[in-house]
Order: sequence, then C-alpha cells, then structure tokens
Amino acid sequence: MEKAESVETPTLFTPYEMGNFHLSHRVVLAPVTRNRALNEIPNEAMAKYYAQRSTEGGLLISEATVVSRTAPGYAHCPGIYSEEQVQAWKKVVEAVHAKGAIFFCQLWHCGRASHSAYQPGGAAPISSCNKPISKQWPVLLPDGSATEYPAPRALAAFEIPGVIEQFRQAALNAIQAGFDGVEIHGAHGFLIDQFLKDGINDRTDEYGGSIANRCKFLMQVTEAMALAVGIDRVAVRISPILDHLDAIDSNPLALSLAVIERLNKLQQDSGSNLAYLLVTEPRSSTTKEAANQGNVELMRKLRKAYQGTFMRAGGYTRVTGMEAVAEGEADLVAYGRLFISNPDLVKRFKMNASLNGYDKTTFYTHDPIIGYTDYPLLGEEIGSNPTM
Repeated sequence: MEKAESVETPTLFTPYEMGNFHLSHRVVLAPVTRNRALNEIPNEAMAKYYAQRSTEGGLLISEATVVSRTAPGYAHCPGIYSEEQVQAWKKVVEAVHAKGAIFFCQLWHCGRASHSAYQPGGAAPISSCNKPISKQWPVLLPDGSATEYPAPRALAAFEIPGVIEQFRQAALNAIQAGFDGVEIHGAHGFLIDQFLKDGINDRTDEYGGSIANRCKFLMQVTEAMALAVGIDRVAVRISPILDHLDAIDSNPLALSLAVIERLNKLQQDSGSNLAYLLVTEPRSSTTKEAANQGNVELMRKLRKAYQGTFMRAGGYTRVTGMEAVAEGEADLVAYGRLFISNPDLVKRFKMNASLNGYDKTTFYTHDPIIGYTDYPLLGEEIGSNPTM
C-alpha cells in the first residue's frame, strides 16, 4: 500500500500562487489612506514608505487612488487620471519593484462621501441617490475643519457609462505607471458600494431595486477593466457587513453571494481568474470573542462560494492571520495598521517579535516623515509594544 503524501498546513509564510504572480508569503499590505500625496501627486516620501514595506515576492496594495476629478473626498489623496500623476507613480512603483515586490493600485471613487470643496466648480458630489450621509459621519474639508456631508446628486443612467470609462482609463494608466495590477474599491460606503447596498441605493431604474440591478455597476466596471488590462490583473474589494458611511444592506449575505456568483461567472467566461477577492470585515469579528457569530459564518460562506484567491482584512493579528490561513478561511491576509507602524512586519511576524505601537493621530496627516516613514525597524525601536 502506497503511503499517502503528507500535506503541510499552510502558514502566513507559505508561498502562494496568485494566478501568474508568485508570492513568497501571504502577509499583504492592505490599502490604507495616508493623505501624503500633496495636490494628488505621488512623491518621494510615498516611494520611501512603500519601499520600506516591500519584500521579495510580497504583495502590496496602494492606498485608495482617485480615478477622476470628481472622485476625491479627502485632501491629498493620490490620483491616477492625469499624465503628471502617472509619471509620478512610476517612481513609487520602481521603488517597490526594486525590492522584488508585487504592487497593485486600488482605484477609487468616493461618490457621495465627498464635498463641493473637492468637486470641480463646487458641484455636488455624485452618487446612486440624492440622500446625504448622516451627521454621525463628518467630512473633513481641505483646511482641516469638519462639517456635515452635503446632499449628493444621483447619477442619471446615461451618465454611468462615463464613470465606468473613468475606472477603465485609470486601470490603463496604472499599468502604464508600472503597477502589476489594479483593485476595484467596491467597499466601505464609497461610490460602488453606494450602488450595491439597499440602505443607500433607492433607484427605480436598471441600477436599483433588485440585487441583480444593484450589482450591475460593479460588474460593468469589473468587465471593462478586465477587457482593458486582463482579468488576471484585476481584483475586487467588497465589505458586505461593514456599515462605514451608512453603507448598510438588508441582506448582506444574499448581496455578497450575488456579487460572488457574478464574479465566478466572469471568471468562467474569461477562462481565467481575477487576481483576488478582498473582503473587509468588522475588526471585532476577527477575534476569538467575536460578538456577532453571524459575521463569522457569513465570511465562511463567502470563502466557500468564491472560486479564486480569497483575501481577508479587518484587524487581524499574527495569531488570527495564521489561524485563518491554516484553517483554510483565507489564502491571503491583508494588514493595515500593523503595517503602518511596522515597515518590517513580515520579518517581525516570522520571528514572532514584538511590534511597534501605532499612533492614530498621524494616520491622516500630511507630514512626509512623522508617523509615515519614521517607524523603526526591528532592533531600532525604543519601548516597543508586544502586540501579537
């Protein structure tokens, strides 16, 4: 009788084949807004920041990057819709590639999560609806002051192909800048999520009402980008159970399974898979003491349904990330806050070393050094915080 081959349990440090991309480990830099791109132009500080977090065969996802002049909702976030931005991004991408890492650009439109101060001619932001975000979510203006979100303008159906074209062109621009791929930001209450969630989308046309109609905008964006740059260079991010910016749905499981069903069909029709599906979950649901077991079960059902690389994000630690990979609940795990304060996070995780604590007050400032590129490497820190 032949002896059965033993299959080693995967860890965060087990190599992974993500389509045509050969990853040396499964610790991913999550897309995290940092507000350091002055006037929407990537710069040397950003090149240093991303290079610090690059490892040979590691995967990095850029901060959310706006696809057009109507897309911003925050100050000093990078764009990728102009030639100047594309040329500036090239230097950042080159710094990452010099370390042997793989770099995806997250493409973003804020939709109603914006203000006339960020819009051309002081116009109202666009959305799936005319409803403003509630007062519990203040918007920060370019001068740093906070105010209420204004009422957006619902896009007419004939305008939507123009927005899809913005995403398509941004994908082409990203590849021109040297990125290895692009991620569609369909999460966290921004424009695409504003079409997906029925707590926001109150349309009565072909883009509203049924789940099928609400999925249409995301799928049209995905299909256009896949045709433009190749499906294997396109990824999608969703957040079915995250209520950020009032992004609530009455049946998140049905909605997310519908999205996955359509992504699976696109992959089958294309004969190739998307690069990955990234699902953000509430930070609390990634702990052993998760208050809402329903969230945990929902994520397991999504993992089982999706036919491709499944990435998770949302407050993971080394321990919970290792568990997610070992138990088959994720292929890859994305880290945000821990990567902000630990540029050598992969090394620290491998050594099970202590971690630097992060300073939330510097997450979204504009200083090119403080709270951005000045976090110490292992052995350089003073009074490190053993947050495992």
